[in-house]
Amino acid sequence: MPRLAIDKDFLGQYANLEKKIRGAVDAALDKFADTYHAGGHLEKVANARDPRWRTLRITLGYRGVVLAPEDGDTYLLVAVLPHDDAYAYCRRRRSSVNLALGVLEFRDEEQLETLGTALEPIAAGSSSRLFDGVSDKHLSQLGIDAETLRIVRLLPDEAHLDALSPMLPSAQHNALVALASGMSVEEAWAEICKDLAEEVPEEPVDPDDLATAIRRTPQRAIFVEGPEELREMLDHPFDVWRTFLHPRQKRIAYRDSYAGPAMVTGGAGTGKTVTAVHRVAHLAARWDAGSGPEKPILLTTFTKTLDAALRSQTDLLITDSGQRALIDVRNLDKIAHQVVRGDLGKNPNFPHPRKLAALWDEAGADIGLPGRFLLEEWEHVVLAQDLHTERDYLQARRRGRGGRLGAEQRRAVWRAVLAATTRMRRENQWTFTQLASEAAAILERTGERLYRHIVVDESQDLHPAKWRLVRALAPEGADDLFIAGDPHQRIYDHQVSLASVGVNVRGRSRRLTLSYRSTQEILSWAVRFLGTARVEGLDGTEDRLDRYSSPLRGRRPVVQGFSSRQEELSHLVAAVSAWLEEGVEPGSIGIAARTDALARQVTGALAERSIGTSDLTSDNGVRVGTMHSMKGLEFRCVAVIGADSEHLPYLPHVTDADEDPVAHAHDLQRERNLAFVACTRARDHLLVSYTGSPSPFLPK
Repeated sequence: MPRLAIDKDFLGQYANLEKKIRGAVDAALDKFADTYHAGGHLEKVANARDPRWRTLRITLGYRGVVLAPEDGDTYLLVAVLPHDDAYAYCRRRRSSVNLALGVLEFRDEEQLETLGTALEPIAAGSSSRLFDGVSDKHLSQLGIDAETLRIVRLLPDEAHLDALSPMLPSAQHNALVALASGMSVEEAWAEICKDLAEEVPEEPVDPDDLATAIRRTPQRAIFVEGPEELREMLDHPFDVWRTFLHPRQKRIAYRDSYAGPAMVTGGAGTGKTVTAVHRVAHLAARWDAGSGPEKPILLTTFTKTLDAALRSQTDLLITDSGQRALIDVRNLDKIAHQVVRGDLGKNPNFPHPRKLAALWDEAGADIGLPGRFLLEEWEHVVLAQDLHTERDYLQARRRGRGGRLGAEQRRAVWRAVLAATTRMRRENQWTFTQLASEAAAILERTGERLYRHIVVDESQDLHPAKWRLVRALAPEGADDLFIAGDPHQRIYDHQVSLASVGVNVRGRSRRLTLSYRSTQEILSWAVRFLGTARVEGLDGTEDRLDRYSSPLRGRRPVVQGFSSRQEELSHLVAAVSAWLEEGVEPGSIGIAARTDALARQVTGALAERSIGTSDLTSDNGVRVGTMHSMKGLEFRCVAVIGADSEHLPYLPHVTDADEDPVAHAHDLQRERNLAFVACTRARDHLLVSYTGSPSPFLPK
């Protein structure tokens, strides 16, 4: 019986095919999977770089590209392409098995030959080359084969090594990057081994054993166990893509146990959320049903939009009803509300922002300070540090707050804060930050612990008060907290050191560096939104994106400017219509705007063309929302509208530089992060548009 494996990248290609072509693919693969002599359906490719390439007829105009052994029964479907592109693919690329690691590799030999020819005169004129200090023996030990070695010996600098990334086998390129960064051979070996699905084989690697190489390379391929599993995979290709786990992520998610809080960080699309959800699945699978609370596992985040997305992803991954019943997926505001309501015996009220602003303006009138300043001082200093007395406030650090306050000014501010919060208590008015602080205090006072395990996604945006709540929800111990986040995606001004809120992840922190969502083209463009400001991680150290990259290749983002908003909206509607005609599911299209008002204009423009929409919490149409609401979501196609100087930065939400220069700088960086977050939700296509003057943050 033939064994069929599907290349993970094919799932993305399949989802992009026209419906008619997808139907033909289904029929061809059904026939392939049901046939004992599968090789009979495959055609050899004349002049192929690798004699194992075959094509599978899909239609007159399309072919499947299949890697097939000379003998044996394992087949890998790599791509479905137009006829001529499929044959060109086979004539350019070659597969191999890494003799050091045992993993399956692909390389673009045609481009490598062209680059080698171009490098020869450059190398001849150079007095030194990048890897002069590394012997052939050591390079071979790291899996660099003879074909790659010829190119390696010509490389003059790291820029040329970077250019090799899309052409070379990823494991070999990673080894070379490690050496170029200054690592020793031993350190480079450890670096490339950390992402392996299996231990490095002790016995010599068989370069012709395709089945074993595929098994050792699950980040490239998934074995399909029968027609039913194949059908399920092709019915939901984007869902499979969303829950796919790579070896590095798998080792983090399925580690048997952590001695205490553990953390995984990484840039957009590196799989932090999918790792977190798989960690939940691991905890549920090993839970002893005879002990602990009814729902011992909490998967949480900070917004209801993410709440819905996490619930959907959990439902996709965990199909056992008994295990799913162990998991509570709720955002922290809902949990805080439950705790405080139970203690007060009544529901907390949340006033409209304008009413709250008026209350704080009244409190600040007597001391000549704006209510906004006082409210932010309360949330970012008083609630953040859990201050209860004037003396505490006088001694507190005002990190991230500009405008130095003397002792008398601080006393006046404290009195104003006390007056405002006393009135809020009397009128049962709350903010969500205050609610979290109160809920944490209640749990600490009662000693009640609602969960045994807590998994937190998008943790970089939690206020310190919410971190205290997280810490109070579960008893300290093994596997108590599992934290996923990225400080470069911080869209709220809540910078916190985990140690300061009683969460110690020292020795249990892992970093992911490969983005499996966005293409390198989208990633390289979007990361320039972030600017050059230093970013502090959750562990208090600088967090950098210097090794952040994507193995995926695709189209560059499309950026267009318009003279009027109506013209911009018309172009957006045309782009969305084209995506839908190409077979993109409506729920896989996301449109982000900086403000609710602009998002409503988008919804109206699409409605005029009878294109159904939904908010970002459901997928019953093209999904439209604010940049803030895009957090943690992913789409095949994303349009970011209104990337102009009017909306980005959005000045009503930026502190005036004269009022507080430190807060002003933080607010501008938050706006940069917000744009980066919105753009990196895209997997295949990114459209960015603006009216009038472009945003000063927009990459040139």
